[in-house]
Amino acid sequence: MDPISQGALGAALATSTQDRKKRLFTVAWLGALAGLAPDLDVLIRSNADPLLFLEYHRQFSHALVFVPFGALLVAWPLYFFARKSLSWRQTYLACLAGYATHGLLDACTSYGTQLFWPFSDARVAWNNSSIVDPLFTLPVLALVIAAATLGKRFLGILAMAWALFYLGFGWVQQERAMDIADTQAKLRGHVPLRLSVKPSFGNVVLFKSIYENEGIYHVDAVRVGLSSHWCEGTSIARFDKRTSYAELARDSQQALDIERFRWFSDDYLAQDEAGRVIDMRYSMIPDSIDAMWGITVDATRPHDHVGWWASRQLDAEQFAHFTDLLLGRGCKEVSK
Repeated sequence: MDPISQGALGAALATSTQDRKKRLFTVAWLGALAGLAPDLDVLIRSNADPLLFLEYHRQFSHALVFVPFGALLVAWPLYFFARKSLSWRQTYLACLAGYATHGLLDACTSYGTQLFWPFSDARVAWNNSSIVDPLFTLPVLALVIAAATLGKRFLGILAMAWALFYLGFGWVQQERAMDIADTQAKLRGHVPLRLSVKPSFGNVVLFKSIYENEGIYHVDAVRVGLSSHWCEGTSIARFDKRTSYAELARDSQQALDIERFRWFSDDYLAQDEAGRVIDMRYSMIPDSIDAMWGITVDATRPHDHVGWWASRQLDAEQFAHFTDLLLGRGCKEVSK
């Protein structure tokens, strides 16, 4: 999730577990910094290997088993600044509370978080929250700031209550969207090999639906508000290395990198018109195949690493279309 949300939630849990008025400000900034700390793993990257950061981002630093150690690493330098207000134990507990929120909050998004590393490399993605959602973040942030400045613990508790309520609401929305997507796929005469729905940018009303049927990915949008809408999208063939890059040896670096990217993207791979291998899970427009990132494969250089590209641009026309989808314009209303 975005850094503001991570810091705000870390501060919220830290302040909600502290009962002394004069300490809440210190506890809040300790919890906020600890809530941000796991994302320092983005510094693990390599110019020679563009996919290295995919393996380590949301890996060990986000794992549940690492939480006590991560909190210790954060508390140790911060105690120098907090010791006038808090004991070592209190400093550590504030950092522990903040650090513990990070991986769980990230797992609510679609990106995937290795919560159970090193016992499993599965990327947990509950798909009940967008990576950025002002309706989640702003109330938590406002309540945390008020708790820290006014010395009111119950405001920190309210911040946590809002966060849990909103994430729970996102789960209900995700289930509603899943039911609609499954029904619409069957109305097309399809039997999805697998189906998933993921929140679009900044909300839990409009979802991206992806399902596979006979080697084809079908991408649509589902809006679940007071009324529900199905917004028909498009389709694309599933990526198949055997046909696209049959000449690549299985042990070549390019082939190995394709498999690394396949693991990262949960095998939601396709090949766009430019020949790039794309992660189907993400697009700025939920009924679109316009991917936000992917890899470029060069079969003539099998021993080199693949290239990496990312694009998060949204032009005026796309923004207008996104707004229409969010409001249900041009979509078919689904009867209950």
